[in-house]
Amino acid sequence: MTTASSKIGFVSLGCPKALVDSERILTQLKAEGYDIVPRYDKANAVIVNTCGFIDAAVQESLDAIGEALHENGRVIVTGCLGKRDALIREAYPDVLAITGPQDYASVMGAVHAALPKPHDPFVDLVLRGRVGDAEEGDVGIKLTPKHYAYLKISEGCNHRCTFCIIPSMRGNLVSRPVDEVLVEAEKLVRSGVKELLVISQDTSAYGVDLRYTERTWRERPYATRMTDLCRGLGELGAWVRLHYVYPYPHVDEVIPLMAEGRILPYLDIPFQHASPRILKLMKRPAHSEKTLERIRAWREVCPDLTIRSTFIVGFPGETDAEFEELLDYLREAQLDRVGAFAYSPVGGARANDLPDPVPEELKEDRLERFMEVQAEVSAAKLRKKIGRGLTVLVDEVNASGAIARSMADAPEIDGVVRISDGASLKPGQFAEVCVTEAGEHDLVASLALAGHGTPAGAPRATPAGVR
Repeated sequence: MTTASSKIGFVSLGCPKALVDSERILTQLKAEGYDIVPRYDKANAVIVNTCGFIDAAVQESLDAIGEALHENGRVIVTGCLGKRDALIREAYPDVLAITGPQDYASVMGAVHAALPKPHDPFVDLVLRGRVGDAEEGDVGIKLTPKHYAYLKISEGCNHRCTFCIIPSMRGNLVSRPVDEVLVEAEKLVRSGVKELLVISQDTSAYGVDLRYTERTWRERPYATRMTDLCRGLGELGAWVRLHYVYPYPHVDEVIPLMAEGRILPYLDIPFQHASPRILKLMKRPAHSEKTLERIRAWREVCPDLTIRSTFIVGFPGETDAEFEELLDYLREAQLDRVGAFAYSPVGGARANDLPDPVPEELKEDRLERFMEVQAEVSAAKLRKKIGRGLTVLVDEVNASGAIARSMADAPEIDGVVRISDGASLKPGQFAEVCVTEAGEHDLVASLALAGHGTPAGAPRATPAGVR
């Protein structure tokens, strides 16, 4: 039973990988009897899970810590920024404790030190699961809507990109055995999850640290590697979306699975730039791969493939000619979804020491031009979908219709499909729609004929088997 002094407030910042960390901490808090409350003034202490990747994220995290201290006064800090404890202590010396990312045991230790552990005479003699047990398949508390969930397959990264400090925060690659991941995915689907979003720091490198150890799931052998993982996930009948994929040669192996409808025809690949010299300065893995040729080959196998990527403009030393090369690459690659940011120095990143920094005004000008080019590409590609039938997954419903996503749309980072006559739908429901309008990033659609079937004559943008 919960005591009057065992109520926890929680603030979760950062990427989906940090969100999964938050879910695991919250699951353990609930397992130990703590109440999670939504207001500072109702909490006996507040946990802030921080991000520390770029300066803007650092400032957001510091602001969140400051707000929690001002509103509540008792704050435990965890997450990536926790690796820079001196910075936090300098700004806020009164925080109760600081821990790093995925250090669940230390977070719980700080909670126990700050608040009495709730006493329940009926269960206190029963052995409780340890923090982090969600890795062994427990669904636990989810911070996403019920119909989709992030599936984290590994921690850390073996690469040392010069603009990134994530390895110093999260360490080297540590993969989860494939059977543990598949068991967790299976339980998520059984609980009602319709879409699994596979995340890590480097999904393509999954299992290399375990030497691709073979494990058994559903009485069949699976190697701990990306291709076998995708084959297993494809057995579950849910949408499976791959994020943070590097363009290593073995990525070619998953494209046929997408064409067959086993997993979604969607690849999130952070290309970051097009200039070989800049990519070398960034120390990007697979920087020598001929990505344009690979993209063309992938689309021959799977014509409906959606490729999302991120890029950095204004990296130290980037010349006008190299930026124009990047724009030419965008026009030729015809990527479906693209995000970008102007390079900004991150404390501890080796790129800060590179010569010839690009002036701030020029970086912002390049970013604006980059996004204008990509908006033109995106709008042209979306216009081609007008009149097509799509299978969509509904996220929200209101009086004016529904907001859904197609196979080409990851939650929160991509576009949406607005269903003008979708007020009768429900979140988490699949529906068949026909596209009627297209903008730069979003589509407008109407429900298909009675029974939500595809309109007669409308080509379907759904590979066989994906439901």
